[in-house]
Amino acid sequence: MSIFVPNKVYLRGILLHYFIQKKSAAEAHRILVQAYGDNALSDTTCRDWFRRFKNNDFELEDKERSGAPHGGSLSTSIDAKKNGRYTRRHDKVIMLHDNARPHVAKPVKTYLETLKWKVLPHPPYSPDIAPSDFHLFRSMAHGLADRRFHSYEEAQEWIDS
Repeated sequence: MSIFVPNKVYLRGILLHYFIQKKSAAEAHRILVQAYGDNALSDTTCRDWFRRFKNNDFELEDKERSGAPHGGSLSTSIDAKKNGRYTRRHDKVIMLHDNARPHVAKPVKTYLETLKWKVLPHPPYSPDIAPSDFHLFRSMAHGLADRRFHSYEEAQEWIDS
């Protein structure tokens, strides 16, 4: 026995049938749920379609919408990126990740070796990667709270002292 899974247009046609029979959107939703279970349209969707039918909009197909164009344009843009500036930068992958246990586990290491990726070691407490403003420079921030420098040389003198 095959299980019939209705598509949107089929269910919208059923809603139109119940609309013509003067049933309410809630009644139509209950009947759809009894017949199709999880494949039925939601109550909100049924109400939206009944509102369309009341406004003499009986088109069951989806209307054209703005957005990303359909067809080959997506593959064209992907090809353009492949052949664009990204491929000119490197001919290999360099991966930088931290030393968390999931990243340094043996299965992960062997998988990365099969990909022939160069894995750079993560420098511990690297100031350019980890934001250290809250820890390392707290005392400097307290010292600078009341200071105003009028020139670069004045700031340099304060740092050197």
